Amino acid sequence: MLFVNTRPQDRAAALTAALSQQDITVFELPLLELQALKLSPELYELYRQLPSAQVIVVVSPTAVEVGMQYLQQTGIQLEELSHIQWIAVGIKTAQVLEKYGIQALIPEVETSEGMLQLPCLQKLPQGSRITFWRGEGGRQFMMQQLQAQGMHILNFVLYQRQCPPMCQTLMPLLAKKIQENLAYTVLISSEASWLNWQALWQNQPEIIKKAHYMVLGTRVAKLLQQARQQQQADFQITRLDTLHPTTILAHLRLEKGKA
Repeated sequence: MLFVNTRPQDRAAALTAALSQQDITVFELPLLELQALKLSPELYELYRQLPSAQVIVVVSPTAVEVGMQYLQQTGIQLEELSHIQWIAVGIKTAQVLEKYGIQALIPEVETSEGMLQLPCLQKLPQGSRITFWRGEGGRQFMMQQLQAQGMHILNFVLYQRQCPPMCQTLMPLLAKKIQENLAYTVLISSEASWLNWQALWQNQPEIIKKAHYMVLGTRVAKLLQQARQQQQADFQITRLDTLHPTTILAHLRLEKGKA
């Protein structure tokens, strides 16, 4: 069994180790690379408004680290934000926030949809200020939903996401691994990951069409379902509510049992 771990390089290790211990062959192909953006005058002005927010949504460990670095540079103390409710997209992000003494809420389902179900967001009055610490292009859906509910969004774009150049080097190695395995599973954790995966293999569409995809969240799963229909493909899609290794292992064992 071949598993393609597409998580960013700094987040892939735990999953790779857990699967490897169960004799699953893992190939790491990080489809996203995160790079901090400069502290621009526009971003500086957003930081000055931060104490007026009711909620801060932090979408990744990188958003925590870059956000805190710039918080220090703008001279704002965490004590000034003690009245604010922090929300982390998942356990890893919450753990990084804990290093700064912040206890964040975590949704049961680690997606935008899961965060929108949190009672603290549903009970906010219209006009409340909700801050997003995020990457370029991320969490658009969640911000749009909250804006439609009358919330005021402070949009902190802290880093950009790109397909790592190393992917081009790794593609021939992965193609060879795929040829050697009867079945392979690809982890897709975001829309950006899916777009990058398709772009990489646009000249080898059979690799896209023959994969089994494990996909985080309902929205991204729907994107793959639409692509499957448009491409007239029959690839299998398994929706995940979390990227925890035990959850992924359980689904892999289930698929192995069906084979």
